[in-house]
Amino acid sequence: MSSKEIIKGYIEKADTSLGIELGSTRIKAVLIGPDHSPIASGSHGWENKLVDGIWTYDMEDIISGLQAAYADLRQDVRASYGIDLETVGSMGISAMMHGYMVFDDKGELLVPFRTWRNTITARASEILIDLFDYPIPHRWSIAHLYQAILNGEDHVADISYMTTLAGFIHFKLTGRKAVGVGEASGMFPIDTRTGQYNKTMLDQFNQLVADKNFPWRLEDILPEVLSAGDYAGSLSEEGARLLDPTGTLKAGIAFCPAEGDAGTGMTATNSVGVRTGNVSAGTSIFLMAVLEKDLKAVHPEIDLVTTPAGDLVAMVHCNNCTSDIDAWARVFGEFTKALGLEVDKAKIYDTLYFEALKADKDGGGLLSYNYLSGESITGLDEGRPLFVRTPNSNFSLANFMRMNLYSLLATLRIGYDILEKEEGTKLDKLYGHGGLFITEGVGQAMMAAAIGSPVSVMETAGEGGPWGMALLAAYMRNKAEGEELKDYLNNRVFKDAKETTLEPDPADVEGFKAFMDLYHKGLELEKRAVEILK
Repeated sequence: MSSKEIIKGYIEKADTSLGIELGSTRIKAVLIGPDHSPIASGSHGWENKLVDGIWTYDMEDIISGLQAAYADLRQDVRASYGIDLETVGSMGISAMMHGYMVFDDKGELLVPFRTWRNTITARASEILIDLFDYPIPHRWSIAHLYQAILNGEDHVADISYMTTLAGFIHFKLTGRKAVGVGEASGMFPIDTRTGQYNKTMLDQFNQLVADKNFPWRLEDILPEVLSAGDYAGSLSEEGARLLDPTGTLKAGIAFCPAEGDAGTGMTATNSVGVRTGNVSAGTSIFLMAVLEKDLKAVHPEIDLVTTPAGDLVAMVHCNNCTSDIDAWARVFGEFTKALGLEVDKAKIYDTLYFEALKADKDGGGLLSYNYLSGESITGLDEGRPLFVRTPNSNFSLANFMRMNLYSLLATLRIGYDILEKEEGTKLDKLYGHGGLFITEGVGQAMMAAAIGSPVSVMETAGEGGPWGMALLAAYMRNKAEGEELKDYLNNRVFKDAKETTLEPDPADVEGFKAFMDLYHKGLELEKRAVEILK
């Protein structure tokens, strides 16, 4: 029997799991078989919009994008195996973490979706950090809620339910208002002893806003918190028609808890155990370090979130990563087209990235800031992409590309300094995944230079979060009694996984340090650009 016939049998018997992730620039669906390898996929590209100073996605785009990604998956199954996809064994929804979606008691969205990219909650964040003695980043749902209260926004009194994008899609498909603990930890602080929202802090918040006389208490409008492996509802008839308007998909599919892209990234890189870490680099960039113990101090630059299983994680999150370098790649693509050359997009990226390996170790004295949006770690509420050089800079294509790659790692390094130097955080393994690592060896080398320690990349690094979500769905369906997520991943998914580990080149490390010296000096330029360029 051919491999295609075997996989066709898996699909017909629903010995499969499906993960769908709504990322910043792409919605992707990945279907896996019993060996956890992808057997089909679908995707749909989309972009956020800046509307009245708010980064958002239209509700119509959310639903149509979800349907388009699933339709593309169905088409892949039909083209590859000659059958219609009618059901799967289990599934789960993931999306970019954080943000603010609030609904009234009729299920109507009260204000446009406010994404993680918004840095409009500085005052709320400061007050809540002081109140809780706990880091509350600008992106968190609770910061958005309290900022809306500080702003006197009328919609707050009408809130019946507050959730994230992943939580919203999960609710639309299953009817259950629940999210995974990792996703919940980006909404409100989690007590890792109970795996639930921190009760003391819930009470503190309710007391803080008691004089407003809202008709809700915070715990009443937050989603239920579930852990990896928990059953989180099943696909309803309405959900099946929403996801697949053709009517082919059948209701009743079991769902695992919805998770954020941080949780799926940890899963996809087998980084859910203590002293493991991963860097996810795409539209945003973040480093996750699973902690052995609580941090000694509160650092506004460091999120405290959890793995999908509820273990404490320090998260260095930076709003800006590959968007600016993607824009440069488009310009180079336009140039090749103007020359009458048809060059594949992947080849353009590979060519540009490999040029960076030929560069001066410090990037030739070139400097850029890749800030399309604000960046909390460097104290900026807005961003302006900026490229600067002096007459003495060594301006070459190789240096230009290395500078751009260094730039997208710079804010991560600033945050990581806190973990490494102030908290003494140690990692046995650091994995990279996401778009930065697709060109073999380049992003990995730049990351090793930036962090100053070995970086490993698995052969599945390009699969990313949707695959991680599919793994979480498979874990819920297949786990043995008492089998923890980390053991399931170690023994069943990654036991024979191939990976490459790259040691940092000492010259690259020194070169990155030189770039960072220039980066710190030039931050005033970025701040002035925000003030002047409106």
